[in-house]
Amino acid sequence: MSEITELSIAQQAAAIKARKISPVELAKAYLARIDAYNDKVNAFVTPTPEIALKEAKASEAAIMRGRWQGPLHGIPIGHKDLYSTKGVRTTAGSRLLKRHVPKEDATVVARYKAAGTVLLGKLNTHEFAYGPTNAESCFGPSRNPWDLSRFTGGSSGGSGAAVALDLCAGATGSDTGGSIRIPSSACGITGIKPTYGRASRAGIFPLCWSMDHPGPMAHSVEDCAILLQPIVGQDPRDPTTVDRPIADYRAALRGSIKGLRIGLPKHYFYSRALPAVEKAVLKAVDVLKSLGASVRVVNIPHIDHAAAAAVTMYLCEASAYHDDVIGTKGDAFTEQVRLFVELGNYVPAKDYLHAQRFRTLLGREIAEVMETVDVLALPTLPITALKLGQETIDIRGKQDGVFGSLIRNTEPFNLTGLPVVSVPCGFDGDGMPIGLSIAGRPFDEARILRVGHAYQRVTDWHRRRPKL
Repeated sequence: MSEITELSIAQQAAAIKARKISPVELAKAYLARIDAYNDKVNAFVTPTPEIALKEAKASEAAIMRGRWQGPLHGIPIGHKDLYSTKGVRTTAGSRLLKRHVPKEDATVVARYKAAGTVLLGKLNTHEFAYGPTNAESCFGPSRNPWDLSRFTGGSSGGSGAAVALDLCAGATGSDTGGSIRIPSSACGITGIKPTYGRASRAGIFPLCWSMDHPGPMAHSVEDCAILLQPIVGQDPRDPTTVDRPIADYRAALRGSIKGLRIGLPKHYFYSRALPAVEKAVLKAVDVLKSLGASVRVVNIPHIDHAAAAAVTMYLCEASAYHDDVIGTKGDAFTEQVRLFVELGNYVPAKDYLHAQRFRTLLGREIAEVMETVDVLALPTLPITALKLGQETIDIRGKQDGVFGSLIRNTEPFNLTGLPVVSVPCGFDGDGMPIGLSIAGRPFDEARILRVGHAYQRVTDWHRRRPKL
């Protein structure tokens, strides 16, 4: 509909600051794309065109008076429908909340407002974020813009589809077992899960309190750095947030990766990956090596038990959160999510405690590995986006469950809370995107962003767009 929607946030910001593009013009261009394409992908469940135009006009007036607030001033974004938005319906993809209108914003939403963003609307999510496909929502599934018969990945699937198709410049996601990184990989965009405690969860419907992470999704690492900057930092509304030094993430992108030590956790993360995925990711690692990084294979001894521990945590904590309603309004849940919530009631307390003990063990083992390398490089997903409803896939001669495959490589970093950025690094034989993940040490978002940006400076996967 308009080429300005294909510009990066960094480019849009520069043009707005120079008054070459007006925020109103930009908002109208995105709203036109939403009108033209949203019915195909089901990304936005509550578009807010009136709010968008009102906020865009206010941004334009402020900028004309010389009051430019920074690189997000006048930039149109969408929020996952898990984020509370004052006066705007927030459903968490559930019939239970179909008419829920919050009285205050989530902290992240408030911080984006303060940075001058323009709200285009709310984005589809797997019900209560409890699934990796985005197929279970009271609004129906989101569809992958690279192939409408396939899933977007979840639970931030509406965000993934909307960014990939340029229905918004950037979007929020939340990540409990991979829900930022899964749709980022499946839809061919960039997404970052910051360290646990780096950004506030206040005002975001929880799935699993001890593993939930908010974060941004956009086309490029640079845009994710811009989006991450205003939302990090301590928040009195969320006691898990910490008072730690915060880097200038965009400035940190300029550093070299020469001498950087990359660890390849071949066992587990690569062993159940489709050959096309492994090949693309290893080619991406070779690119990083050509930029001056060194590469070595590393081993995390007990990583094979991560899935069991993570699922135990989801089941227990999600059932605790929904305990008040599952007995009286259980029929309002989608069938899959109701089953998960009910299953949590049958997990013994000792299993939850064992999962917590394993979590500590895994954290120590990864910390020991991270003393020998600076980052880890791995496939974001061992598979690519599959047909909606597909439940199994053949990987190297063995049938694997799609649900387990989608969260296999992502959930260890929710258990440990480490920061991870996913960047597009290729396509499979069906033309579906493949993602590379860079994981780092606690609160070292600047380094993983720098690595991802170095890769994107010499590749163009993140610039490719689906055509509907």
